[in-house]
Amino acid sequence: MIARYSRKELKQIWEDKNRYRIWLEIELAAAEAMENLKIIPKGIVKKVKSKSKINVEKIESIENQVRHDVIAFLTSIVQKTGKEGRFLHKGMTSSDVLDTAFNLQLKQSGLILLDDINRLLKSIRKQAIKHKYTLTIGRSHGIHAEPTTFGLKMLTFYEEFFRNYDRLNNAIKEISTCAISGAVGTFANVDPRIEKFVAKKLKLDSEPVSTQVVPRDRHAYFFSILGIIASSIERFAVEIRHLQRTEVSEVEEFFKNKQMGSSAMPHKKNPVLSENLTGLARLIRANVIPALENVVLWHERDISHSSVERNIGPDSTITLDFALNRLNEVVKSMKVNSKNMKKNLDLTKGLFFSQRILLELTSRGIKREIAYRMVQKCALKSLENRTSFYDTLLKDKAIMSKISVNSLRKLFDFNYHTRRIDVIFKRVLRKK
Repeated sequence: MIARYSRKELKQIWEDKNRYRIWLEIELAAAEAMENLKIIPKGIVKKVKSKSKINVEKIESIENQVRHDVIAFLTSIVQKTGKEGRFLHKGMTSSDVLDTAFNLQLKQSGLILLDDINRLLKSIRKQAIKHKYTLTIGRSHGIHAEPTTFGLKMLTFYEEFFRNYDRLNNAIKEISTCAISGAVGTFANVDPRIEKFVAKKLKLDSEPVSTQVVPRDRHAYFFSILGIIASSIERFAVEIRHLQRTEVSEVEEFFKNKQMGSSAMPHKKNPVLSENLTGLARLIRANVIPALENVVLWHERDISHSSVERNIGPDSTITLDFALNRLNEVVKSMKVNSKNMKKNLDLTKGLFFSQRILLELTSRGIKREIAYRMVQKCALKSLENRTSFYDTLLKDKAIMSKISVNSLRKLFDFNYHTRRIDVIFKRVLRKK
């Protein structure tokens, strides 16, 4: 991933030096288990650990000759450690190191992403509570529907990202496995107790059965969850983008003092961060399909998945980390324009009370189909003439023969639409 969309903490996980460090950690843990089982001489791990040094340039130089990354890595270590190094990798195969390391990198990345979501949840919760009763128009198909509150709008995102937290937590558990089972996964040349020891040391679970590689359905699940989280980010971003449109102007991204919105038009304040989040979400989702296709490998092993994972592992996690942090900044700093929300509520001059009139008529014995047509006739007339819906109803003899003026006035009550907001908030927040 390019530096523009990378944060240092997560980027470091995928750097070559860290990957080789994990490989060495796996090899040393396996060797330690072999020492305990008296498969190799005692003291090998101590000597290798004291002499070994990771030299990325040297490993790359060797790989250019041998065309095998794990062999290049082991060769570089042996060159530093001497004869003791020959006991490393005994009975193991490349996938034991590669898959266990990759899973550990995904786990490390996932834990950072969990922390990102947790911080985002706190920011959304704060906005939800602050605007719990800030009235705004709810829209269906982009058209004014009925009143809601901006706090409730925020609460939907809060609940969604809470689900995402749980999903990612489960995906981390799914991916946190270790396989040290040797060629074709039979443990013919490596004792199963070695795998158990390495798994415990690395805080992973032993893979119950592997075909030399860890089953890729685990990885498909992990990357699919990243894709779902990306879609949640985009849903939030698109909402902000719509609400920042000039004609709506209910919410705005923060705009720094010296920030410029357009190279040509000095008046512009564009929702560039939210638009950026939409683009990043596309990238993350695009990596889900290759992850799903990686499930299908030939027999006990091929490496068609390898080139894919070298790309999507860092790209998906680094990008999602950046996107979650960017969204958090947007949520914390966004400008909520409650005056424009009220202004937009009044645009249709009370049309959103149409359902209340419909329900009132049906409660007074009129068939629903007939009542619907009666109300629709007044609503469309009000919309066409840009007149008050209340005044239009007052002039309708058929409706007013069923509803008194006093009853009609009471039906036009904003509090009716917010009377159960607290119930929803309690239902969502009490379990968090």
